[in-house]
Amino acid sequence: MARPGQRRNGARRSAPRNQRRVRDGDVIAELARAVREVEAAVQRGRVTPSVRTKFQAIALLMREQHAQVRADETSSAAHRAEQLKRLDGVATILAKTAVRDSGLLGLLAEDAVVTEAARSLVREMLRDVGVEPAPEEIAEPEPLDVPAVPERRVVPQSVVARQLANPFLAPDFSAAPQRPVRPRRLAGWELLGPLLRSFERAGSGEPACMALPAPTSLRAAGGRQLMPHQAQLVAAAADGHRTFLLADEPGLGKTAQALLAAEAADAYPLLVVVPNVVKTNWAREAGIWTPHRPATVVHGNGDTIDGFADIVVVNYEVLDRHVGWLGDFGFRGMVVDEAHFIKNKSSQRSQHVLEISERIRARTTRPLLMALTGTPLINDIEDFLTIWQFLGWIDDSKPLGDLMEALEDTGLTPADPGFYAAARRAVIDRGIVRRRKVDVAADIPARRVADLPVELEGAAGRSIRAAERELARRMVARYETAIAARSSDDGADGIDLELVRRIARAELKDATAGEAGENVFSMMRRLGQAKAGLAADYAAQLARSAGKVVFFAKHVDVMDAAEESFTRQGIRFSSIRGDQTSTARQRNIDAFVKDPDVAIAVCSLTAAGVGLNLQVASNIVLAELSWTDAEQTQAIDRSHRIGQSEPVTAWRIIAAQTIDARIAELIDSKAGLAARALDGSDEEVQSSADVQLEALVSLLSDALADRS
Repeated sequence: MARPGQRRNGARRSAPRNQRRVRDGDVIAELARAVREVEAAVQRGRVTPSVRTKFQAIALLMREQHAQVRADETSSAAHRAEQLKRLDGVATILAKTAVRDSGLLGLLAEDAVVTEAARSLVREMLRDVGVEPAPEEIAEPEPLDVPAVPERRVVPQSVVARQLANPFLAPDFSAAPQRPVRPRRLAGWELLGPLLRSFERAGSGEPACMALPAPTSLRAAGGRQLMPHQAQLVAAAADGHRTFLLADEPGLGKTAQALLAAEAADAYPLLVVVPNVVKTNWAREAGIWTPHRPATVVHGNGDTIDGFADIVVVNYEVLDRHVGWLGDFGFRGMVVDEAHFIKNKSSQRSQHVLEISERIRARTTRPLLMALTGTPLINDIEDFLTIWQFLGWIDDSKPLGDLMEALEDTGLTPADPGFYAAARRAVIDRGIVRRRKVDVAADIPARRVADLPVELEGAAGRSIRAAERELARRMVARYETAIAARSSDDGADGIDLELVRRIARAELKDATAGEAGENVFSMMRRLGQAKAGLAADYAAQLARSAGKVVFFAKHVDVMDAAEESFTRQGIRFSSIRGDQTSTARQRNIDAFVKDPDVAIAVCSLTAAGVGLNLQVASNIVLAELSWTDAEQTQAIDRSHRIGQSEPVTAWRIIAAQTIDARIAELIDSKAGLAARALDGSDEEVQSSADVQLEALVSLLSDALADRS
């Protein structure tokens, strides 16, 4: 791509009449104009496919310009700073616009699919300001199953130095087991489906945890005390076990267990892949539990990392540019924190994690591989599959290695009645470790979720109730149109529940695509805005009477409204958000934890709901509902964890007589998927229902019942 300011060869084409004047070569001005147009369209509720395309094009071009400005050594430092400031302004508008619509927010994800329409619009925007896009290269067809190498891949200079210092580093196959060759009785059977069903059919009381040895010591470096359940896992690693799905309930110290297991297994260098919000915390924890093992954190292109460190911490969002050297670095261990982040195997982050783990297993016969998550199942029993593949238990189609051997040793096939219990046991023995707080940390006080119904009064309440009626009316009209289109002899008495679900699916599809008017996503956002003041007032009362409070919200504007309320009331607070740098986030966390005058932590449900330790507070206010019980539980467990000395109460603010109450009931009814699958239950596990869909089904069913 040509640099900003470079003219195209030949005369410029004239701009359309309705296009604002933009200086030749001023790409940032074009971005500012375009992002304002998108912002205005979203504010009007007109999120059409063309608006979505323009939104994605702006995001793409903004990132390119940001990289070009930073790399431009011909400009003065002052000029680059000015340009970066202008780009930050565009980014701010883009982010504020995205949170208004979930469909737009998804386009900013690292694994979002970039459409050809967006790429074409980027080229058109460049030409409109007189910048000729770089000619598109026509790639040669790639061999099947060979992934394309991302353009942004980098190799930090410190890593190059390490590689030069160890030029003869060879793969380690010294511990390769010698497997006897024997006939494969199960070779013709499809086994992944039965393995999943073995967890669905788990009976009450069946074990959810592999057999663990007695702890050899309850002391770690510096004399720190381990709990018995933590020391058991470390002892298992010391005994030679090398793959773990560590699914302890949140708050039971999985980070410490992983670091000490790596120490026991001598699994260095160790790669730790984590969400961005906790990568600084991982480095701090490494300094506490394994202080003699230097840790380094990968930021951006990795310019500041220590290539000779024993522990390398990297976040999912930058894996794409580092996956190349990470696979060849010589890691002897890999930890994936919040492993439910890789449940979608088609996402880039999942593919990168699987690629790195496969390359580590190819170089080191028995590496330490650990998947950490307190909520291994979010939506469906199939969430297990990518985690199992990361651990090397399965591939795309079949069990591998020790798991296949264990299934062969059962002497059973999926046609035999005893196969499912034996298969579940075989998987668990590969390294599933699941402990509950009630069993291993009885000294942690109880927790409870208390619903606080609030009445939405005034114009906001009337508007929300009117919007809900309009949403129901629109779906009823669709339903009646479909019924009327049927022939006279295929009608049925009562409500056609299958048709109700089809109408709800169509409505949800339109809402996700941004083509509907008022929809379930925009209504939940408006409900959050309407509840913000009430939730903030309640949090302020708790802070005055009961001590520190954690306030969770899903949307930025709800957090903003709460913080404005706390400021008016003279209450000091910390703000923990996803758009902060790691340093700023940690500074705010420390302020809440250590400063007695900071009474409230205002937290993003998505950015602060994982990996943080906020046990200094025992009261939590959930100002907005999550879409899953797992996300809600993760947030609560920021306080309900080891070290908590008081009972924890999560106060869930519910807008009475609205769709908010319906969604709360649906979330509660679908809770506990992981507990049922892992801890054993007489109830067969079903897929976690799509809460948005079920809410629409409930709304339409009630509206039709009221008309009959």
